[in-house]
Amino acid sequence: MEISNEPAIKKPKRLTSIVWNHFERIRKADICYAVCIHCNKRLSGSSNSGTTHLRNHLMRCLKRSNYDVSQLLAAKRRKKEGALSLTTVNCDEGQRKEENIKPTILKFDQEQKQDEPINLGSIRFDQERSRLDLARMIILHGYPLAMVNHVGFKVFVKDLQPLFEVNSAIELDCMEIYGKEKQNVYEIMSRSHGRINLAVDMWASPEQAEYLCLTAHYIDENWKLQKKILNFVSLNSSHTEDMLSEVIIKCLMEWEVGHKLFSMTFHDCAINNDIAVRVKDHFSQNRPLLSSGRLLDVRCSGHVLNLIVQDCIEALRDITQKIRESVRYVKTSQATLGKFNEIVQQVGINSQQSLFIDCPTQWNSTYLMLDTVLEYKAAFSLLQEHDPAYTVALSDTEWEWTSSITSYMKLLLEIISVLSSNKCPTANVYFPEICDVHLQLIEWCKSPDDFISSLALKMKAKFDKYWSKCSLALAVAAILDPRFKMKLVEYYYPQIYGAAAADRIKDVSDGIKELFSVYCSTSSSSHQGVALPGSSLASTSNDSRDRLKGFDKFIHETSQNPNIVSDLDKYLEEPVFPRNCDFNILNWWKVQKPRYPVLSMMVRDVLGIPMSNVAPEDLFSTGARVLDYYRSSLNPDTRQALICTQDWLQTGLENPANPHPTLLSPLLWRQISYFLDKVKGEFSLVS
Repeated sequence: MEISNEPAIKKPKRLTSIVWNHFERIRKADICYAVCIHCNKRLSGSSNSGTTHLRNHLMRCLKRSNYDVSQLLAAKRRKKEGALSLTTVNCDEGQRKEENIKPTILKFDQEQKQDEPINLGSIRFDQERSRLDLARMIILHGYPLAMVNHVGFKVFVKDLQPLFEVNSAIELDCMEIYGKEKQNVYEIMSRSHGRINLAVDMWASPEQAEYLCLTAHYIDENWKLQKKILNFVSLNSSHTEDMLSEVIIKCLMEWEVGHKLFSMTFHDCAINNDIAVRVKDHFSQNRPLLSSGRLLDVRCSGHVLNLIVQDCIEALRDITQKIRESVRYVKTSQATLGKFNEIVQQVGINSQQSLFIDCPTQWNSTYLMLDTVLEYKAAFSLLQEHDPAYTVALSDTEWEWTSSITSYMKLLLEIISVLSSNKCPTANVYFPEICDVHLQLIEWCKSPDDFISSLALKMKAKFDKYWSKCSLALAVAAILDPRFKMKLVEYYYPQIYGAAAADRIKDVSDGIKELFSVYCSTSSSSHQGVALPGSSLASTSNDSRDRLKGFDKFIHETSQNPNIVSDLDKYLEEPVFPRNCDFNILNWWKVQKPRYPVLSMMVRDVLGIPMSNVAPEDLFSTGARVLDYYRSSLNPDTRQALICTQDWLQTGLENPANPHPTLLSPLLWRQISYFLDKVKGEFSLVS
């Protein structure tokens, strides 16, 4: 309620509400007023009016630029703890002494503990910083850009900070952040001395649009495995598979990392081989390629294992449908379920698993359903005899097929679970698991049952296509694991190849030696003053005043001793490192780098190969990777900016030891956290 300005006489009176820290109480005749110390507005100060209208005014007072409503909450908390001094007015012989308590001014400590009370009264509001913080929050959590126009969000922000003006053009802020973050990533990639391994993924949208996602995988200078999405490109109908190589080359040239390319991992084994060849031909100068690029073209292990599982699912499609109907029938009524439970007890089944119907789009749930139903096989067989209405019972042959194929699925589930649970999925962990799958497929093909053997042959054909492309890369990575070296290849290959194992082992041995010789040449060229990609040695050839620049070459050539054991030979001749669950291969090589200076360069590149580029949440999915409706509706530039920047910001959060320089400011998060913690219990001020 507004009161006209008139001369007034102040009357001293003790005030008990902390709201009066922001108001001066005056009296004229029999009327009391409350005057805001920030804007001088007069409001009713009568004791009958309470303090709610005063508090509401403070939340809307435009001249409170250096104060925040949360200070009132902090002040109230201090009052409860007996640490709050209230304004005191004394009257002595007509002389009035008055103290107006101003809000306490403190410096904000970003390292303050989360559970300590926060006084934000001294923090000056920064519209620009808060605007960018909002944009980062939207990017980081994948919120829709339109959320800034939602009424609920506007009310929340207005209550949290009345001075904050929500920018409806939030997309421009997101693009600004994308530009800054992209420059940071560019500088990181430029400074990296190692090579990068590129994962090439295809995505789709609900409208059948296609997208190409390029992700760089590499091991940094601290021997930490890193990955960063470089591009998320929209492919129009004119983009054929043959043109994918041009898109990839263009993206790599934009980032200026083509000369650092070591390998490319494609999601699907069916992708044209010429794509990798074209990219290789474009970036093939002055860089090591193993046997003309035999390590360059890698295919995703997670995808091929999923394809094998899909063959199992398809083979059991009709039987699986009968099993779903059987479970559904048992659970249709309490009477039927009771009868089934009686049969279960009668045949002595003590399973702790409950029957359920699977989610067809997640094959691991289908496996669990089949595995559970197999435990109740005897009960379902007997149910057919006791209940004529049950007409979807499985035959003995169908039960046998279900049991055999479920055992296959169990092995694949265990292997995928092991690979996906690895927190640091370096390339060395895949070889033994993939070899186990290979051996099992060989055994399954020997089945006397035509149905099972034909299924196994179909699965093995897909696996063999993958194995022919990736076996060398898998083996080389395993050899560079000090727990295995050549011994693991010598263990598995006789089981896989039989009499031809010796030749296959020699191929692997020659392959790793050939790759190592290229790295030796790279190191030798670096000593001669030629800085090649991947070399951490600085070049001195640009110094025209260095008259002894040929001396380094002379020393290198005259110091060569053919009897000196190479890094690779020394590494392979030493005993294998004991296997234990706490072993970290990147830490081991970080420590051993001085002993193997050239070999360690090769190790960084090889172990960084993404042998699988399937996200853990997609490993058990039976469908293609589909972009959500919201992101597929964005324009191509905005979509790429949001997806790439989200990945970069999340990487910064996952590595607190190396915090990202432009992550959300602690101030905004502390304000929001404090507000949410207190709004339920302490938002109402005590008058």
